Amino acid sequence: MTRTVLTLSAPLMLNNLIQTVYNLTDTYWVSRLGDISVAAVTLVWPVIFFMISLGIGLSVAGTALVSQYVGAGETDNAGRSAGQVLTFCLIFSVIVGSSGYVLTPHVIRWMGAEGELYAEAASFLRIIFLGMPFLFGFMAYTSIMQGQGDTVSPMVFGIFSVALNMILDPLLILSLDMGIAGAAWATVLSRMIFCVIAVYSLFAGRWRKGIMLHLAHLKPEVQWLKKIAKVGMPASLGQSSAALGFVIMNAFIVGFGENTLAAFGIGNRINSLVLMPSMGIGSALATIVGQNIGYGDIGRAGLAVRRSLQLSVSMSFIGGIILFLLAGSVMEVFTDSPDVYAQGVEYLRWICAGIFLMAIFQVFIGVFQGSGHTVMAMILMAGRLLVVRIPLIVLLSRLFDLGSRAVWYSLLLSNIIACIVGAVMYLSGRWKQAVIHTQERREGT
Repeated sequence: MTRTVLTLSAPLMLNNLIQTVYNLTDTYWVSRLGDISVAAVTLVWPVIFFMISLGIGLSVAGTALVSQYVGAGETDNAGRSAGQVLTFCLIFSVIVGSSGYVLTPHVIRWMGAEGELYAEAASFLRIIFLGMPFLFGFMAYTSIMQGQGDTVSPMVFGIFSVALNMILDPLLILSLDMGIAGAAWATVLSRMIFCVIAVYSLFAGRWRKGIMLHLAHLKPEVQWLKKIAKVGMPASLGQSSAALGFVIMNAFIVGFGENTLAAFGIGNRINSLVLMPSMGIGSALATIVGQNIGYGDIGRAGLAVRRSLQLSVSMSFIGGIILFLLAGSVMEVFTDSPDVYAQGVEYLRWICAGIFLMAIFQVFIGVFQGSGHTVMAMILMAGRLLVVRIPLIVLLSRLFDLGSRAVWYSLLLSNIIACIVGAVMYLSGRWKQAVIHTQERREGT
């Protein structure tokens, strides 16, 4: 089982590394424009994540349904569910992208941005919204391939996409003097090209188990859309609630100053590098749990969870130690401001103190999403931020003179509570129940 988890998660880890490089590349070139530009990207990122959360939820539904149907041996239903997820994601992407483009000025002003920070943030955000169909389309593709056990193909397309983005960033930002808008266009263009190629491959080539999409699979079917909504909407609500929590957090952090916001943004990008193994293991676990529940082997699904916990915690612990020791050197790469540097180093070291908690959190999310019990994942994700973290920030900042440290302390405490709640939900055993209905599903041991 350890080998199975590592085999499936290794491409996902590499893909997460690729996406982290994607973000760090943008951060590096944007940082050449100044700390306000970095703060602008940090400010709007939760807004972007909030708007794409519905797409993330639908892709979770894709992985859960496809994996369970593949495990049950129902390849036709796996193909039909994949086609419906792709259709749903593309339709939603147009709605989300156009709505976000129109609402951008109002949202950024509500978050407290003014002057140059407002102008930079609005410019970046509106361009990103124009590329939403390509982001959603690639998310759907990735979930479909992961559902049937192929984690390599999304990784390959991701590598090419990041490589193109790394070329376009300096060209558009500096050479063509497009500023922060150049970073947004580099992201959109690199996603667009490889999204089109990836989605086309679903129809042009066969998957490992002989499944191939046809145009007929894209025709909306009410029965399938209801099933996708039932599984996907709780995941979407969980993701969007988490993203909303980060939007509110950023609104609080702006009150501590633009330097604190910049430090927070740089720290989160660096932190994602350390969390890369845990995120890959959590995503791989969703596939393993889904296929084994579809097959009826609950015992093997439970074994996968235990092995994933061991691997995830061990890797995060090692990564946390390395980051703690190199925090100062890493921050020097992204800022010349002494204040941003000092706050960023402190934030990174607080992250390191509780990095293993996020490793555990990612495993629980993988279990609940892979089994299709996305309401449990929704409770965990939304509760961590909206119910625990944000009230803690308010409480600590008002009762104690902690400044920006109120944010760092709240992060650690909210992750501890989220892990405890996740453990209780996991031990309840509800996740062991399949969300598909089939006569062919075998009884597990």
